[in-house]
Amino acid sequence: MTQTPRIAPGTRADIGPINAAIASFLQLAGGTRQPPHLFTTLARHRRLFRPWLRFAGALMPGGKLPRVDSELVILRVAHNCHSEYESRHHERLGPAAGLTEAQVEAIRGDDPAASGEFTGRAQLLLGAADELHDAREISDELWAQLSEHFNEVELIELCMLVGHYEMLAMTLNSLRVVPDTFGSRGVPKIVRLVSRR
Repeated sequence: MTQTPRIAPGTRADIGPINAAIASFLQLAGGTRQPPHLFTTLARHRRLFRPWLRFAGALMPGGKLPRVDSELVILRVAHNCHSEYESRHHERLGPAAGLTEAQVEAIRGDDPAASGEFTGRAQLLLGAADELHDAREISDELWAQLSEHFNEVELIELCMLVGHYEMLAMTLNSLRVVPDTFGSRGVPKIVRLVSRR
């Protein structure tokens, strides 16, 4: 179903030459047929766009969590928040980071941990994404289990990663940002290289 955006992606005149250049670079890096609608829409708020982009980049791809963990969490957030935009992008990025196609499919289910596709560590990450979505905090029991696998910095990042992608999903859904279309050549090499760290 095609939807009409509430705020249309900005043109170069709307977002300015620097933001337009950033969006064009992200088009090449992400393999989309046009500058990604997320960036050309948010760049309409020029004062907010670049500080947000630095923060987002510090979480992913620049975070301390392994990319496979980050992609697993982001895909679960996208599922929980019904974000088609996030799902489409990260269903491409997840396998580049090391998730299998079966795992990506299982993340879309009501109980991915019961699918048999995930180890204990991945199950804990999925549980954290679900608890933060439903209860807005991680329970003491799950926190204790997570603490056996993740250090303090990673636990801080995990909470902020879920919170950031929940915020982003709410923004995408509310602005009705139309999902991007991708080129036919698959995931660009730069994405594969960054995704494997």
